Amino acid sequence: MSRSPAFARIQWDDRWIDIEYEWVGRPYEGQPIMVFLHEGLGSRSMWKDFPDTLCQAMDMAGLVYSRPGYGRSSPRPAEELWDLNFMHRQAEEVLPAFLGALGIDPRQQTVWLFGHSDGGSIALLYAARYVEHLAGVIALAPHIMVEDLTVDNIEKARQAYLTTDLRQKLGKHHDDPDSPFWGWNTIWLDPRFRHWSIEEEITSIRCPVLAVQGRDDEYGTMAQIYGISHRVPQTELLELEHCGHSPHRDQPGQLIAASTKFVKQFH
Repeated sequence: MSRSPAFARIQWDDRWIDIEYEWVGRPYEGQPIMVFLHEGLGSRSMWKDFPDTLCQAMDMAGLVYSRPGYGRSSPRPAEELWDLNFMHRQAEEVLPAFLGALGIDPRQQTVWLFGHSDGGSIALLYAARYVEHLAGVIALAPHIMVEDLTVDNIEKARQAYLTTDLRQKLGKHHDDPDSPFWGWNTIWLDPRFRHWSIEEEITSIRCPVLAVQGRDDEYGTMAQIYGISHRVPQTELLELEHCGHSPHRDQPGQLIAASTKFVKQFH
């Protein structure tokens, strides 16, 4: 995904925010669209070619964007700390404002969400809040509660950021790598966040859900997607062997095949 992004401007948190985005797949002409929500350290460019490949396979338009603080979008002010509800705010405030800025109304158009990790949690929260708005959700390695495994590896990521070239690598995808890293890392390692859970909130979801988890995921166990299936009965599960936290990188072929089959059930 090397093309230059476009930008949409939204008003959020009492300031104007520029959101970088890109259309992929078939040209958007009002038909069903797949909106991609990246992981906690991700961005539009870090998806690489996966969204385009998936949407081409589905014959859909795809919309890929970087949340505020990420990629080429407006960075997080250095003094700003994200609160426990940071994913709720992305789902309930930022995403609706972004779609509105592009003239997309999920009440009138067919919209799917494809979220990875924190982006998967945000997709589930959007589906739980705006019950009638979505055609469905595909959630890769989502979090519905905090596990020791997750926190342990986020602490390791902190050490890597301080002692290795991780900051330099992230700088290829973010204008200000400190903006996403410390926003994400600080709140996930906040002791208060250990009690974070959306297990009860997701029970209101009515759209179809495909929940995907790699068996070798270093940031979450199968309890995450099993928990979704238990609370959202219309969930389908995809458990991937030889797959870590990023199914779209580790097992793209299986993921594309399963996602395409899943979506075509409803169109």
